[in-house]
Amino acid sequence: NVNSFKFVERAIQYEIKRQKEVLESGKKIEQETRLYDPRSDQTKSMRSKEFANDYRYFPEPDLLPVILDRDFIESIKKEMPEMQEKKEIRFSKDYSLSSYDSNVLSSDKYLANFFEEVTRISKDPKLSANWIMGELLAHLNKENITIDKTKITSKSLGKLIKRIKDGTISGKIAKDVFEEMWKDSKDPDQI
Repeated sequence: NVNSFKFVERAIQYEIKRQKEVLESGKKIEQETRLYDPRSDQTKSMRSKEFANDYRYFPEPDLLPVILDRDFIESIKKEMPEMQEKKEIRFSKDYSLSSYDSNVLSSDKYLANFFEEVTRISKDPKLSANWIMGELLAHLNKENITIDKTKITSKSLGKLIKRIKDGTISGKIAKDVFEEMWKDSKDPDQI
């Protein structure tokens, strides 16, 4: 018995947490009817059911069954983009990044792609992550724009990081070059 969308949301949030704890403790989720108590912000068991048919589930007579073959399902899986959770794990493993860095960089599709392109050019994942999460995101936040709207390309940032790595410029000078890149979209070697 839930009588508002607000309470539906709170009941679902509570159940996510409760069921996660049950499963992590090695127990199984019982089929039961639960009620939500807004005063305690908890759900409570009302009655249990042994079998799904105790709930009186029945097929909808007007809906045709949907049958998908395994090949179709596999072809769809191959076309799907990499999910954020998998990308985060891959970033940690492939680039030896901390879980925090991997989480931030994989949180947005454009940011993740930008990072991978910068890293491909710079050949230094950690330094690339630091520059993206430091200077670049700070400038994006300050201007209130997203990574896909930045004037600095992944290629130019990758080149800037290469110049730091090969000793052409110091990190301090690189910040000055970055400022010029931000203003005029110039190539770091040109600056």
